[in-house]
Amino acid sequence: MAEPLLRVRELRKYFPVRGGFPRRIIAQLKAVDGVSFEIEHGRTFGLVGESGCGKSTLGRALLRLHEPTSGQVVLDGTDITALDRKQLKAWRRRMQIIFQDPFSSLSPRRTVRQTIREALDTHAIGDRSSRDAEVERLLEIVGLRPQVLDRYPHEFSGGQRQRVGIARALALRPDFIVADEPVSALDVSVQSQVLNLLSDLQREHGIAFLFISHDLAVVQHISDVVAVMYLGKIVEVASATDLYRDPRHPYTQALMAAIPVPDPEREREKLVAPGDVPSPIDPPSGCPFHPRCPHAMTVCSEVVPPAIKVGEGHVVSCHLYGGNDE
Repeated sequence: MAEPLLRVRELRKYFPVRGGFPRRIIAQLKAVDGVSFEIEHGRTFGLVGESGCGKSTLGRALLRLHEPTSGQVVLDGTDITALDRKQLKAWRRRMQIIFQDPFSSLSPRRTVRQTIREALDTHAIGDRSSRDAEVERLLEIVGLRPQVLDRYPHEFSGGQRQRVGIARALALRPDFIVADEPVSALDVSVQSQVLNLLSDLQREHGIAFLFISHDLAVVQHISDVVAVMYLGKIVEVASATDLYRDPRHPYTQALMAAIPVPDPEREREKLVAPGDVPSPIDPPSGCPFHPRCPHAMTVCSEVVPPAIKVGEGHVVSCHLYGGNDE
């Protein structure tokens, strides 16, 4: 069996919270708290959860846009967290990101040509003419005409701007791309175009994606494997088919029940997680979901649930399953 492209082991990212006088660190905000998973070559790993659960922080920590507090990020056998800045620059050619907001992720002072060519210039790839030719090729790949090369971001629609962002991410021909809510700011009709573009690029170039979204329907459409994140931890992982057919964690079940059904005659069970998401500065003991869980038991508030295999490739962190494999 082939080795996965990316292995993440016990990754943590804590942000210091300062207060008092004189100002000092008084607490730690646990944005990502002991996360582990793997992504295969040419596959899409979906990551879902409510706003504020740590999804975007996790994606940025994988690329060291946020420096991890601890843990390992192993890309193709090399621990990215152990590299110095010079070594990391070379590895950045293999890891890129598509940002959430196509309106703020592009510099208003740079033309499309300058935006896409920046990565080629930074890594000194080819000469000026070959870089310009590569920029034109990338524009064609994402469905934009060469005539737009010298236009500025304000001259484009949201979908066109996101295509420019995708072309920029592809410029260094990466093996792995973090797609951080890449369609959430777009109209529904444009969303499908961008999602189809990402699927086509993956098929043609074998790119692996971490696809971050709060929209479960979008994640189901594009992902091979889906992980559900809650308060800095991954609580369930399964193939997209298994997770949507048979969600096991109470939090996953509540998320699934909240998906709108386009049929006014159809009734579905309403599962509501009461209360608000606790603060990551002072997370609950034991299972982080237990204060909102309708099935909470005494052990849930006392012991962190282990990752339990409940099916082929289906893992859930929940005391309801008592450690029995199926």
